[in-house]
Amino acid sequence: MNKVFKGRVVLPGNTTGEAVVSRQGLNILASYQKSALKKAKRVICADQNNPDLYKKDLTGKIICLPQTIGSTTGGMVLETVIQMGLGPKAMLFAEHVDSLAAAGLILSDVWLKNRVITIDQLGPEFLNAVQDGQTIEIKEDGTVLICS
Repeated sequence: MNKVFKGRVVLPGNTTGEAVVSRQGLNILASYQKSALKKAKRVICADQNNPDLYKKDLTGKIICLPQTIGSTTGGMVLETVIQMGLGPKAMLFAEHVDSLAAAGLILSDVWLKNRVITIDQLGPEFLNAVQDGQTIEIKEDGTVLICS
């Protein structure tokens, strides 16, 4: 049975894609910097402190997470990988989008015209319901459908 969640729209859009799930904060700098510096063709999560995502391909995925954590350079790193065409397709936050992620996501949208659909406030039940590899459908109004 499909599960439906409704969140607050930060950057709207309609898309469908594959979920990767972190049940702890995503450290953008630790996860993305190595791939960005190597000018890699794919982003493989390099944050060994995040067992949910470590060594997983994050390129073009729908990242489901509570929020991001880490250095204030995280927004710049996120904007850089989005500019390189290696960013996520969407970011779905169980909690409020934090300033680290918002900076990179909004600047990418405004400066690069490269939108990463962003929905927040989906609630803790969202992270309990979604699993890696599931298909997620996102609607412009903030509706998130987890397909079974």
